[in-house]
Amino acid sequence: MIEAFIDRLVATEAPVGCVNPYSVCLSGVDIGPEAPEIRRRQLRAYLTRRVDTARLLLVAEAPGYQGARFSGIAMTCERTLLGQKPGVPPEAVLGDVPGQRTSHPGTGRNRPEQAHGFCEPTASIVWRELVALGLTDRAVLWNVFPFHPHREGGPLTNRTPSRTEVAAHLDIIADLHAAFATARVICIGNTARDHLHPLYPDLPALRHPANGGASKFRDGLRRLVNAPAPVS
Repeated sequence: MIEAFIDRLVATEAPVGCVNPYSVCLSGVDIGPEAPEIRRRQLRAYLTRRVDTARLLLVAEAPGYQGARFSGIAMTCERTLLGQKPGVPPEAVLGDVPGQRTSHPGTGRNRPEQAHGFCEPTASIVWRELVALGLTDRAVLWNVFPFHPHREGGPLTNRTPSRTEVAAHLDIIADLHAAFATARVICIGNTARDHLHPLYPDLPALRHPANGGASKFRDGLRRLVNAPAPVS
């Protein structure tokens, strides 16, 4: 089922103004033509590792250029996969599969980015909390919109996906949830919750950790983890 899900991602054309990280390589932005395959391999390892253990499906908004655009994994940046995040061992993400960067070194704006790829603040907060709560294999991270939306002419920018863009691809997250049928869906941020309302009317939403929301995200996740499971 995971392989079929990834095949579907690859075969789905991203809207104009968006990049499908699993099928597209941009010259001077991606490290080379092998970049989409690296991201597919990393996503495959990440999802397969959690097929029998995941109890939460944490859904944010969309891949960002500092995160899933190059790592292939939602709310996860290249430096996390390369062991450059204190307190987050790379094996917590991929097990024994070695992580690789896929951004071109020339995209780096400073020495750390040139040497190790991009660092996403949200990834740091989310993964440190998953490690602290012992949830690294019990949670699957994803986005309500699977492709990277960027501003016109700016492949290394982020923008909010439109309602039309998200609505046209909600069946992809439904397919992912089918692969993790026992996982409870939880939104990270109100934007994801609003988009997912047609599929899951009563979803809980955590505060997004960006823009000063780290403490509220941590507190909200801990409350949900410790609360009794809802009766279906």
